[in-house]
Amino acid sequence: MKKFLSRLLRYFFQGLLILAPIGITALTLYWAFVTIDNILPRELIPVDSPLKFIKYKGVGFVLVLIMVLVVGYLSSSFIISRLFDMFGHMIERTPFIKYIYSSVKDVFDAFVGEKKKFDHPVLVNVYGEDVWEMGFITQTDVSNFGLEGYLAVYVPHAYAITGKVFMVKKEKVRALENISAGEAMKFAVSGGVTTITDHHPHDIPEKV
Repeated sequence: MKKFLSRLLRYFFQGLLILAPIGITALTLYWAFVTIDNILPRELIPVDSPLKFIKYKGVGFVLVLIMVLVVGYLSSSFIISRLFDMFGHMIERTPFIKYIYSSVKDVFDAFVGEKKKFDHPVLVNVYGEDVWEMGFITQTDVSNFGLEGYLAVYVPHAYAITGKVFMVKKEKVRALENISAGEAMKFAVSGGVTTITDHHPHDIPEKV
């Protein structure tokens, strides 16, 4: 009986290891789909309105997706892009709102914009001489803080979307040229359990 229960427990954990990542991924995608789908105010649309089709599930998601694509397409036009820039500058001058807008805009620019910030993975020596953390260079010059010869390095937390910014001397940072930025982020966020594929023949990264 004891052997049977032990085997049953092992099968349970094996099944959990297979289904948990799939289930969490599916729930995350479902949450994103529902959140985007509910952006449109369905309750404001009358029953006899020609737009009543928006009340159906999935229509809101498709419309938001189309709107994002259209805005992206229009922003490639010189004139339209200048109008978007003017609108953005107006928001940045609005009290209180400018802090929210500029912060969110900078975060999106850092991940998917033309000025990507998290594409320089490094090892940074912060807490101890022989202790290194995975991070990303976000600023190569922080002299405006009165720190000459320092870098700003963002260190993400494991199993979270948060992180910390450290101002460290350049000699305490080593560039990770043997792995991609995506693999470095995955390694840091996963708590170091993700396997890293070496893309270069050398194992020890050079100093920045």
